[in-house]
Amino acid sequence: MRKQYYLIFFLSFLMFYSADTLAQFPGAGNRGGGQNMNMGHFYGKVVDSASNKGIDAASIQLIQNKLDTVTKKRKDVIVSGMLTTKKGEFSLENLPVMASYKLKITAIGYKPIERKIAFEINMQAAKGGDYSSLLNAVDKDLGNIKMETDAQQLQDVTVTSSKPLLIMSIDRKIFNVEKNITSTGGTAVDVMKNVPSVNVDIDGNVTLRNASPQIFVDGRPTTLTLDQIPADDIATVEIITNPSAKFDASGGGAGILNIVLKKNRKVGYNGNIRAGLDSRGKPSFGGDINVKQGKVNLFASGFVGFRKSKSTVSTERTDFLKGATANLLQKSAPVGTGAFGFGRVGMDYLLDNRNTITIAGNYNRGRFNNVDLLHINRDTAYDTYSSSDYGTRNTDGTFNFRNYGSSVSYKHNFAKPNKYITADANYNYSKNDNINNLSSQYFNLDHSPKTAVLNQRSQGGGNSKYFTAQTDYSDPINETTKLEAGARVAIRNFYSANDNFFQDPVSGDFISLPSLNNKYQFKDQVLAAYATFSQQIKKFSYNVGLRIESSKYDGSLLTTGKSFSNKYPFSLFPSAFATYKLNDKQDVQLNYSRKINRPNFWQLIPFIDYTDSLNLSRGNPNLVPEFTNLLELAYQNQLSKGHNLLTTIYFKNTNNLIARFQEQILNPNPAKVDSVIISSYVNASKTYTYGIELISRDQIAKAWDITSNFNLYQSTINAGNIPGGVSSNQVSWFGKLNNNFKLPKNYSIQLSGDYQSKTLIAGGGRGGDGGGRFGGGSQPSTQGYIKPFYGADIAIRKDFLKNNAASLTLQFSDIFRTRLNSTHSESAYFIQDYDRRRDPQVLRLNFNWRFGKIDASLFKRKNIKGEMENMQNNNQQGVNGQ
Repeated sequence: MRKQYYLIFFLSFLMFYSADTLAQFPGAGNRGGGQNMNMGHFYGKVVDSASNKGIDAASIQLIQNKLDTVTKKRKDVIVSGMLTTKKGEFSLENLPVMASYKLKITAIGYKPIERKIAFEINMQAAKGGDYSSLLNAVDKDLGNIKMETDAQQLQDVTVTSSKPLLIMSIDRKIFNVEKNITSTGGTAVDVMKNVPSVNVDIDGNVTLRNASPQIFVDGRPTTLTLDQIPADDIATVEIITNPSAKFDASGGGAGILNIVLKKNRKVGYNGNIRAGLDSRGKPSFGGDINVKQGKVNLFASGFVGFRKSKSTVSTERTDFLKGATANLLQKSAPVGTGAFGFGRVGMDYLLDNRNTITIAGNYNRGRFNNVDLLHINRDTAYDTYSSSDYGTRNTDGTFNFRNYGSSVSYKHNFAKPNKYITADANYNYSKNDNINNLSSQYFNLDHSPKTAVLNQRSQGGGNSKYFTAQTDYSDPINETTKLEAGARVAIRNFYSANDNFFQDPVSGDFISLPSLNNKYQFKDQVLAAYATFSQQIKKFSYNVGLRIESSKYDGSLLTTGKSFSNKYPFSLFPSAFATYKLNDKQDVQLNYSRKINRPNFWQLIPFIDYTDSLNLSRGNPNLVPEFTNLLELAYQNQLSKGHNLLTTIYFKNTNNLIARFQEQILNPNPAKVDSVIISSYVNASKTYTYGIELISRDQIAKAWDITSNFNLYQSTINAGNIPGGVSSNQVSWFGKLNNNFKLPKNYSIQLSGDYQSKTLIAGGGRGGDGGGRFGGGSQPSTQGYIKPFYGADIAIRKDFLKNNAASLTLQFSDIFRTRLNSTHSESAYFIQDYDRRRDPQVLRLNFNWRFGKIDASLFKRKNIKGEMENMQNNNQQGVNGQ
């Protein structure tokens, strides 16, 4: 019975069922209760062997041999059945997955058919990362069953497994979010903090093996940022470090983080309601629901969160001017408040057993206000004299955003298992606007005013439109050979405007500064097609693929009429994977792929950001894409029960690396006459990164398991092609531990921590297809490094009510107040140290209540025929007799 219990939990994970749903099944929390977790689905079509036309009103009976508790003898019991439709189709749901069955088909004028059937579970496919075959195992298409013809016998395969925090395979890792209680009530940023191989800075920008990855949602690129996706809506996160040619070539060599959102498709209804409150008095509310009746599956979710963010920022810089040395010290404590909402609704419509249409949409909206008081101290030593003063700058800014997303998809399953074709289209529209009011003044050391009060205003906004269409085809030619192919088009349109003003001290009116205003738009498109071929020869398997992409970019600076463009008519991106299975517990894989990282909107747009008048930034429209070659050698060993180890040696080479670059220029602000440092982006010559990564999952005791991740690597940036740029290299390491404890009386504790040593942040930035926060996140630097960064989080959860349907979770982030983001930069013109701490030691209490019932009888059809009613009566008698 223990095996059945483990299997149910494993299959639940594969079917993207959340812990919320699992709690609804009777006996789900008890050993041996797995028999009530009926998740199996048989379907197919009965056809005439001569004409291949569907047979109407054929009798379908599913029979199980059970023990009669009264007579103590085994007997055949009808557990499910129906009459076929006019097309000859049938569908049997809510079946125990561990049972063996006999399928009996009868029809007037046809020879009766009996066959043994079961749900086939291929664990070797799971270990290799082929989860689609496992999904088909519990959602089984029996194909076209021809009367008068013997059908293929299906073999019984028994497997045992558990539902761990992390499932490891050679080409990807699957992180189970429902097991991660430290992210409850948070956003995808909180989830990523516990995902192996992923590092998260205090602004929520993520890096995967020291580079910014692509962010996918449900297998497609997204315009959503990580802090716009509620953690409670996420089922799993897939970590794909070296995607094959089947995936987009975008994103450089950083890989893909695919966020899989929760969506059930089971007869009945289920959902959850949740609420939270943090130590700053900011609440959050959310919920989701799923309802399936007949051919329609409806799903919806919503979330509203209120936030208050507190930071401390310090910048210390020395500028080497012509004939002078200037020291600058800035300190501030910005506070951000606001709220955002997330809504998602969708529908699956099952046209028949093999054709499904899915329509879904989402809406996000948020508004945030930021206030800050900056203290500025300046000391300048000239050849003959020195000058010292101090100043203050008040900032009050507001940022609004809206995001609309929609998708429609179609999937056709052929009668042959695992053979399918899909087509989908996605459209996203994002709009944002912002306004910042700044008031600054400088004073002499005796506190007398040195300058008049200068009031400035910066306001702007923009929008983006993102359309993608894709089709994929998969055909398992035989048991050992598979062909996949597809095509994709992606079109993006961006527009942004930024206007700057200063206030006339006499009239009080704000006067525009035309020389500082910018309006910019660009459009880019990517056309792609791919094909992959895989084959297994005894213990050896391989996958080879080729992707071809054509990309084009056109941009215009509307204020000046200047245009920019670049195009890559044809770029080839090959991939090759080879795996050798040493034995049942060990395998080795060697893989290679070529990737591209196209500059994103914020890296390209050339307007100057005056939010901090002493630290300006702007994009570079002359950037070109970077190309990366990625090579990996992986070894996986299931050392013993409860102990797994995945070791990967990797190498990356990137040409035309997109890197952050700072230089000294004369202040372009007409109201200023001093020199300033401006940050921008450039294409460095190239970068190399090589390292070794270890990921292990260990069951230390029955109530304690650990998932650990260690990454040791060397990064080298060759930036001699940039004026003032230097080449640099650095050996760095990254470590992460996630401890899970199961305590008596339904208590559980999770303790996690991570450490990032000094690093260059080299190799592959976030491309235009990537998600993340506004501003593009951490980027490679040609002039400095990031100082060590570490922290720890803890969470305690208590499950209660019947079947543990409710839970309370108390979280404490950055326990020791150690998460400090610090960088050091220097060149011939300046030396700068920057420190920033954000939201340390925040408590959050969350409540979650799961409701619903997975029960086909809740949605009986009213036009069931007499024979079907008789089958149900026999079924009920058999259940009562167990």
